Amino acid sequence: MSALFSPLTINDVTFKNRIGMSPMCQYVSNEGVATDWHMVHLGSRAVGGVGFIMAEATAVSPTGRISQGCAGLWSQKHADALKPIVAFQQSYGAVTGIQISHSGRKGSAATALEGGSHLEAEDSNAWETVGPTDTAFDPDGTRLWRAPRALSVSEIETIQDEFVNAAKLAIEVGYDLLEVHCAHGYLLHSFLTPLVNTRDDSYGGDLRARARFLLETVEKVRAVWPQERVLSVRLSVHDFVDGGLTLDDTAQVGRWLKELGVDFLDCSGGGAVPEARGAIGNKTAEQPGMAGQLKADTSLLTMAVGGITEPKQAEEIIASSTADMVLLGREMMRDPHWAFNAAKALGVDARPVLAEQYGFFVGAT
Repeated sequence: MSALFSPLTINDVTFKNRIGMSPMCQYVSNEGVATDWHMVHLGSRAVGGVGFIMAEATAVSPTGRISQGCAGLWSQKHADALKPIVAFQQSYGAVTGIQISHSGRKGSAATALEGGSHLEAEDSNAWETVGPTDTAFDPDGTRLWRAPRALSVSEIETIQDEFVNAAKLAIEVGYDLLEVHCAHGYLLHSFLTPLVNTRDDSYGGDLRARARFLLETVEKVRAVWPQERVLSVRLSVHDFVDGGLTLDDTAQVGRWLKELGVDFLDCSGGGAVPEARGAIGNKTAEQPGMAGQLKADTSLLTMAVGGITEPKQAEEIIASSTADMVLLGREMMRDPHWAFNAAKALGVDARPVLAEQYGFFVGAT
């Protein structure tokens, strides 16, 4: 019996296997609203047999986007566009998730396809960015990174309300899983890491104070998110820079999150500062093991992500209880039917999905 293709039940949600697609920015939204691209992009992976699909980082407000092309969920228009996409994925047996996010000081940027630099302040499409302090992401870099404005306490509370609003809309859309994004240098992570957060008020200082923004946000989201569905948090579990967050720090944050009712930890890493930007998804030998360490330290279920490409590798991660779910990003982009191909490689009979049937029987007479 393959561990990778065993089911997983959390609350009232059952994943048919332990293979998930990681959230990846697509840069094709129209003022945050999903387009036909998302139906094809997300729907094809559902047809390809994955057990779980996480929609890309989805902003809780217009100024919470990374770029103009990024997804959003702050109005009824956004929710209505997502409903048929989610229903299609679910009709092919995929558990659906959405990652709600605020870009913080890394927002107001050109898309990655356009270089990713901040838009010039005078650009009519630009907006003011915010963070724990007024320090730019990379003030001395070759790319443009404008300084953010430090958030006031009342503005922090407003953004928390925006997360709650996005969660309520996600309920209406029909998502099975909601994930709060606290990784890769975006707003919540920038408050959590000592590499960025040097505030001297109640949202800065020791680990508990730096975690306050995240913990309060999760508590408010948990209050509205249905108990029978799944609540996840994505963390940069290690900053990979001296003086940054360590696994021990993240384990403590994970225990606090568990007390608030979080079900799943999505274990990514890096991104807080320029030196750690390249670590996102690239610490191939380290990140899955870190998911295992956090699972042991917090007793929470974990998702492993980062350099997972081969079926045997994914099988070992699940079989060894290193993690409870594997997330694939770039490999899933290259092969929408990765799950079906993994089943064949591992000798698993996994042919109930239409595309698997016609893929298997291509050329047959």
